Amino acid sequence: MAYWPRNYQGEKTTLQSRNSFIGDYTEKWSKDLISEIVKKDKLYAVQKAICEEIALTRQSPGDVVISRKNSIKQKPEDIVAIFEVKMSIVWNWKYTPPDQLDCVGDYRTHSGNPGLLRSDSMLKAIGKGINIRISSPKAAQIPIIVLGNTPITRSYYDKVDQLYQSGIFQGFWSLNPSPLDHDSEENIKQTPKGGFYRFDSFDELIEKISFLYTNKAIYFSGMKSKSELGRIIEEANKGKTYEEKGELFIKLIGE
Repeated sequence: MAYWPRNYQGEKTTLQSRNSFIGDYTEKWSKDLISEIVKKDKLYAVQKAICEEIALTRQSPGDVVISRKNSIKQKPEDIVAIFEVKMSIVWNWKYTPPDQLDCVGDYRTHSGNPGLLRSDSMLKAIGKGINIRISSPKAAQIPIIVLGNTPITRSYYDKVDQLYQSGIFQGFWSLNPSPLDHDSEENIKQTPKGGFYRFDSFDELIEKISFLYTNKAIYFSGMKSKSELGRIIEEANKGKTYEEKGELFIKLIGE
């Protein structure tokens, strides 16, 4: 078991719903799944990728990245997307020898929360993502996604939507369409502004991941006065095409 039953009154020991073994397993599972999608475009899914320039170190590597190079050591220009995997055991199962496996119940029957329902998991993922995003201008064009297998708590709805709309993250995704025994309002499809999204089919995931590397977006931020913004917009408008105007705007707002 990974969780004690919610009403259990006996002696307890510390149980692990997410440890290094589970972390490695879910990262590999995610890598293999993403690899099936991107290989047609001659891209690779790499587990535990290192790129010092954008804060992916040996101590804190990229759980899974989509890259143009099939190598642990990466360059920013080769990284297409970064996935921070936050999955854990969602259900409790009971094994009865020799070969019987019975489902005890979903996470609502247990004490403790799994995956993205854990505040510490969310805060750790958000902190790591922000660290990558602000590490270098080279990280500005790399999508960052938190990948889970549970819904999120209601208290995080507005937070993930704000992180999504501001461009710091490109999504908090759940790959588990049925984390609960029965339908529940907890098992949302998405938050009001799309920061959290639950995938119900492989085709949905293919579409979203493909969009990550066909839609070449750039993250930008700044604190400017209205007059300064007006000057930047006026200057950027001198570009001949929308792309030139966009490039000039990004350059000026970063100065």
